[in-house]
Amino acid sequence: MNSINRNFYAYLDEMRIITVLIPYEYHGGTSSQFTLINDSGESELQVTILSRTPIGDAVKYICETDLVPMIGEQYWVLDEYGGKTDLQIGAVIRTDAFDEIFFYKGTLGILYKKEQTAFKLWAPTATKVKLKLISEGETDPVTLDMSREEKGVWGITVTGDLENCRYTFLVCVNLEWREAVDPYAVSVTVNGECGIVIDLQKTKIEKLPLPPLEKPTDAIIYETHIRDFTIHPDSGITKKGTYLGVGELNTVGEDGTITGLSYVKELGITHLEFLPFHDFEGVDERGTKKDYNWGYNPLHFNAPEGSYSTNPADPYTRIKELKSMIHAVHSQGLRVIMDGVYNHVYIRENSSFEKVVPGYFFRHDEFGMPSNGTGVGNDIASERLMTRKFIIDSIRFWMDEYFIDGFRFDLMGILDVETMSQIREVVDSVDPSALIIGEGWDLNTPIPGDKKASIRNQEKLPRIGQFNDWFRDSIKGSTFNLYDKGYALGNEHYYEAARQVLAGSIGLEKKEKGLFFSPVQSVNYVESHDNHTLWDKLSVCSTAIDDDIKKRQHRLATVMVMLAQGIPFLHSGQEFFRSKKGIGNSYQSPDDVNQLSWACKGRFSENIKYIKGIIEIRKTHRAFRFSTAEQIRQHMQFLSVNRPVIGYTLDKVREYGKWSQIIVFINPALVQQPINLPEGEWEVLADDQHADMSPTRHVKHDLLLMPVSSYVLVRQ
Repeated sequence: MNSINRNFYAYLDEMRIITVLIPYEYHGGTSSQFTLINDSGESELQVTILSRTPIGDAVKYICETDLVPMIGEQYWVLDEYGGKTDLQIGAVIRTDAFDEIFFYKGTLGILYKKEQTAFKLWAPTATKVKLKLISEGETDPVTLDMSREEKGVWGITVTGDLENCRYTFLVCVNLEWREAVDPYAVSVTVNGECGIVIDLQKTKIEKLPLPPLEKPTDAIIYETHIRDFTIHPDSGITKKGTYLGVGELNTVGEDGTITGLSYVKELGITHLEFLPFHDFEGVDERGTKKDYNWGYNPLHFNAPEGSYSTNPADPYTRIKELKSMIHAVHSQGLRVIMDGVYNHVYIRENSSFEKVVPGYFFRHDEFGMPSNGTGVGNDIASERLMTRKFIIDSIRFWMDEYFIDGFRFDLMGILDVETMSQIREVVDSVDPSALIIGEGWDLNTPIPGDKKASIRNQEKLPRIGQFNDWFRDSIKGSTFNLYDKGYALGNEHYYEAARQVLAGSIGLEKKEKGLFFSPVQSVNYVESHDNHTLWDKLSVCSTAIDDDIKKRQHRLATVMVMLAQGIPFLHSGQEFFRSKKGIGNSYQSPDDVNQLSWACKGRFSENIKYIKGIIEIRKTHRAFRFSTAEQIRQHMQFLSVNRPVIGYTLDKVREYGKWSQIIVFINPALVQQPINLPEGEWEVLADDQHADMSPTRHVKHDLLLMPVSSYVLVRQ
């Protein structure tokens, strides 16, 4: 590492603007002139002082050069006393001009061939870059100089077969050498300490055909975590806690009932959404993997997590096993949604992004400090061209290489509208039916409000679903106030909101009362991995109510998720009253808190059967799955019934399925509610006890709704 005894500091903050800071202890903080020279001393640029400002214990000078310094070359600033300091790369990297000059459209990372491997790294502010290679079975590295190419890219092609070689990059910026893993690495060593050169052709697997998905509202999403899904002692799964365990078929628990992937297939969902499986921090891959983590500590975005592999030390195993898992899911006619954490990294200072191009990939506030809208110490600057390129390249990679069918964007509100729009375009170019959903929370990150990919900007994000917190909090009650009860828990205060969210949150009678312009944007849910499960909330806010009523309230909320217009989202185990022992943030809680209790599933088979029946009813008729607000307004109408009952019809819908008219009733009250029916004879598909495609009975004129119940009536 080079070192210099700096008496003062100089930063390139714009293409021709240099900020100089001189401490008072150095010549009283004064200098009447500055000179800029390159490393060889052969080139000298004139510098004009534009302003002097006392700041803390120093004087800040804003200076302008007559010519633009060449970024990537080393420069020195001299003062009138003969003092000398290096010109460091400052805020210039966060300017539009920097992006325009250095945006690179080509391929980055490695290109492996048996006879040679090409390495490319985007590091425009580096003055030197080296490739560090360690051959398989060796400990001593070989270090090779890389060459600067166009747009700040550094490259080298190394002859010979480098398969299984470990590699990192050594990058010199501001006279400091940093060692970084390739941001584009597709395979890494245990705990992600190095990239590994592999031949991805050796991991190829057949892409299976899937049933058509005509529109996003045809989806039924089931969210789970690879370890939670498989780890329970009664799961019947052999390879617990692994990719391969998820892919096991026809597994049964100790009670003899089906578990795992085959159970999910039987339930009737269409998409399995997995919490992050790109390489993350929080679980030591070397040990017995007793550590637990959800996976929202991203390290390497294009490499699979090793803790879910049967052999994390083998660079190929984790890739092959993840592909095998996805293949198994596809074999059941189900699709895979990947949870992508593209809004932050685990630790900014240790990330490859920050080591390779310090300060570029993350947002900073008006004082130059890293912003923290994510709450984890850093926000990805998705609006910068090379950050956006990385995210888009990564999405395309996962689709092309792993056949991913959709993406959930964690804290999507941190990202910008243009990035998400371009992601939608790229995803469409591979698979137009692929889902894109995300958390559109409006977070405090330093980009203009109209550029955030948040719910408030949903009109700029067509065909991108947003987790609907209006639905969540209206139906079950506030997520952040455990004692607040929603409509399904008997709180009539949420009556009107419940009506609106059942209609897709589009503003059925008045658009301005809606949240979305299309039901495909509304991801309807009452429970996810985040926060308390619905059962745990009920256990706190409904202590005076017996468990049978709590179960009915729980079922009612789940039924409303399934029958509302939009995209239904279930948290795994929700259908059998999943509990996490009252823990609301279980991101690193042990298995006995997070595991999916397959034994519990066996005890609540009747509730599962009911939810399965509701799912089948939804899938049978497209009137439950309208894809436009116009269709909802044309066919959906609320009935005049006494509060707190909600009743609505889906009328003149024969073109969408076998029934011409459908009625849904929701009764959250603890007492029976008499209802006058529209004229004609109605078949009851769902009542307080049963939900099935075969009608339980026929009714005319009136109907008595049981306490805390839901009904679906149809006629030809």
